[in-house]
Order: sequence, then C-alpha cells, then structure tokens
Amino acid sequence: MAWTDSLSYNWHLNRTPKDAEPVAMIRRSPTNLPLWVEFALLTLAVTSLCLVLGLLIRGFVSAGDGMVSLMQVRQAPQTATTSVHDYPVVEIFRATASDDQSPAAEADSSAVTPMPPASFDGRPLKAVGKINMLVTAYSPDARSCGKWADGKTASGYSVWTNGMKLVAADTRILPFGSIISVPGYNGGQPVQVLDRGGKIKGNRLDVLYPTHEIARRWGVQRLTVTVWKYAD
Repeated sequence: MAWTDSLSYNWHLNRTPKDAEPVAMIRRSPTNLPLWVEFALLTLAVTSLCLVLGLLIRGFVSAGDGMVSLMQVRQAPQTATTSVHDYPVVEIFRATASDDQSPAAEADSSAVTPMPPASFDGRPLKAVGKINMLVTAYSPDARSCGKWADGKTASGYSVWTNGMKLVAADTRILPFGSIISVPGYNGGQPVQVLDRGGKIKGNRLDVLYPTHEIARRWGVQRLTVTVWKYAD
C-alpha cells in the first residue's frame, strides 16, 4: 500500500460521523431540563418552604402570647378579690374595735406591770404641776462652774448628793429643795433643785453630769418638767 493510501485509510478509521453524539455532551435529566435549571428551581422551592414555616411559627407564637394575656386579664379580678378578703388588717381592726376582750387578751393586759408610785428619799410623791422649760446640762468642773468649781452647790450640798443627780434652777420659780422630774434625766425619776447659775433665769434648767463631755452630749432641749411634793 502506498504512503498516501495508508493515511487515507487511517483517516477513515478515526473519523466520526456527523450524526454521531459527541462524548462531551451535557447530560439530560428525566425532565429534559438542564441541571442548572433544576438546581435553581430546587433552591426557590426550599426558600419558599422556609418562608412559609417562619410565618407559621410567628403566627403560633403570637397566638400563644394572646392566650396568656387573655388568661392574665381573666384571672386578675379573682386574685385582687382574694387578697382583699384575706387581708389580716380586717381581723385586727375587728379585734381592736370590739368592746369585748377574750380571756387571753385580758391575761395579757393584767400581765403588764404597773408603774410604781413616784417617791423620793423613801417618801411618796404626788404631782402638783408641769412647766415647759429649756433644759441644758453642766458639770462640776471649772469648764462649767469657773471659780465656783469647789465641789459644792449653791445650796451648800455636795455635788455628790443623790449620786450626783441634781439640777440647778432659778430659785424664784423653783426654790432649793423643790422636787422635779426631767424626761431623759436620771431615768425620769425625781431629783431635787440644789443649785443655781448666773445664766439659769426664768424657765431655764441645768441638769448635772459628772463630766463636761457627757454634759455637752445633752445639748439644749425643750421639755415639760413635772413638779412634785410629798404626799404624806
């Protein structure tokens, strides 16, 4: 065979007919649509399904909140009514306003220890009047008494009389020996007027304390003082 005939033969063997299907042909699906079209449709379907599910979930949540709110509104009046009827102040008010007391209440009342009658130096007292006074405090040292800090009061008694529980007053209103009680001083127990001072004039009163520091803590107080006299 000649060289040209060999080339012609080989060319006929390797030639592909015109109507033959190419090897690199795009694969067709059963729907006869390209794969990229099917993928786009599938993506659109999944997105639509997600949107529908989201709307449904939001609808269920909104409906649940509405039901809870409706239940709270319906239950609110019942709760308020119960709290008013169960409020313990009603029972306390009835017990206080009632004229009849139970035996237990009477027992509690009788258990309160009555205050003993006022007395001074072992002798009973009775109140004869009350005076509204401006009350200060002083000490027996030089910071309060100056050059008269000799341990004695103006009445001649020692500052230690009655355990250093005594007061200074204007003797034109409360003479020496007067018995008074000052709220907050000596536990409210009666004490005697045994001293006086240059600035203690009119409705002024000076209560005695052992030290200047304690006296300063008393300050200045407006108090109602009770005046006593012996009852025997």
